Amino acid sequence: MNTNNIVLKSLGAAQTVTGSKHLLKTPEGNFLIDCGLFQGIKELRTKNWKDFPLDVHSIRAVILTHAHLDHCGYIPLLVKQGFTGSIYMTPPTKDLAEMILLDSAKIQEEDAALANRYNYSKHKPALPLYTIEDAEASFRLFVTVEHSTFIKLSENVSFEFRKAGHILGAASIVMKCFNKTIVFSGDLGRYHSSFLLPPSPLPEADIVIMESTYGDRLHDEKDPVDQLADVINKTVENDGNVLIPSFAVGRAQELMHLLNQLKKKNKIPHLLPVFLDSPMAADATDVLCRHDQWHKLNHKECISVCKDVIINRNAHETKSIMIYHGSKIIIAASGMLTGGRVLEYMKHFAPHENNIILLTGFQAEGTRGRDLQNEKKEIKIHGNYYPVKAKVVELSGLSAHADQKELLQWLEPLITSNSKIFLVHGEPMALQALRSKILEQFGIEALVAKQNEEVLLFTVKNEIVV
Repeated sequence: MNTNNIVLKSLGAAQTVTGSKHLLKTPEGNFLIDCGLFQGIKELRTKNWKDFPLDVHSIRAVILTHAHLDHCGYIPLLVKQGFTGSIYMTPPTKDLAEMILLDSAKIQEEDAALANRYNYSKHKPALPLYTIEDAEASFRLFVTVEHSTFIKLSENVSFEFRKAGHILGAASIVMKCFNKTIVFSGDLGRYHSSFLLPPSPLPEADIVIMESTYGDRLHDEKDPVDQLADVINKTVENDGNVLIPSFAVGRAQELMHLLNQLKKKNKIPHLLPVFLDSPMAADATDVLCRHDQWHKLNHKECISVCKDVIINRNAHETKSIMIYHGSKIIIAASGMLTGGRVLEYMKHFAPHENNIILLTGFQAEGTRGRDLQNEKKEIKIHGNYYPVKAKVVELSGLSAHADQKELLQWLEPLITSNSKIFLVHGEPMALQALRSKILEQFGIEALVAKQNEEVLLFTVKNEIVV
């Protein structure tokens, strides 16, 4: 390969929504944008167990867009395999990523122990992907960078973070690379969230690598808060319970804030108990209050996010919440039902038709959440099948991801007629729909990134290379 070439190689989130890892190869070293775990179907999950597809010592730095597991969850493994460079992220992302990685390691250790105890794994013994000790070892490489502050990575490569609006601390990356501007969108949020600030304006870019999660969909334009109130009230009338699988970081805090607002406005019963069964979600709320420049809540609103919410930090108390008399709302991780305490609630509540399972975020292919979207009548948890008689309701208006219209809104001011656009982090139908819309609206032929395919972005003139 010409050593003066700038090359993009997507090691994950290429024609799928998980495992985000985008490698930028330059004459001054390789830079990895995001370092996430694959989730969903088994074919993807097994990739997590394979060695990194190149020498980790060849990576000069990692730049993290945000703290969700599909963007940061592989970091302990990268470090375990010998990576020693800096891992750059915004201050709130650092706080949240440490929590998420520790929680991920803990769940993996617990799941391996359960699999060995009840003998439902094909592996003898079942092992965790990584341990708490592995996660903690990676934290020493974390380096925080403030919003809109350029960091020099090498002589001709630098970057800055700009708010992306997806979760607290989420950022797009504006990279200056040999006199070209390259933008990595990361996951983009909504423009009219009541909770998070919208994506920041960005400069014109020569190359854009953008997510496509909802590239084929428009969110419901009805007020999602009113829809949420309606779902809750109808469930209470039927003496049912509302189970909300939720990402502990971002989704849970916004849901608690909305439920508080609904009670204040007398739109749902004041005495209806709300349980948050996720110690990490409670801790993430503390992070929210420490980083008020990243969201819309004032200090009083921030502190009151957990007001009137019963927080359970002890897994042994989960059963007590299940049998708590009367209707209740339960928020529990994980958002796509890939693990965590929400699975225990699914076993208990899914078989009963008066209950509601409320989906508020994207559900990846191969997850239990996608099975529920597809109206599966039974769901497999810990080696056993459980009937799903509860009603499954999806409120797309509460999603943390921009829809097709918002993705195009974000893209429009960035591009010129000469810009190159690469689509990542989307399933095939979403990618193709967004690609068609970009061609129709901007006259640009966007390219869909393929797993492990090297794409030449541009070639550096000899006199520029130092």
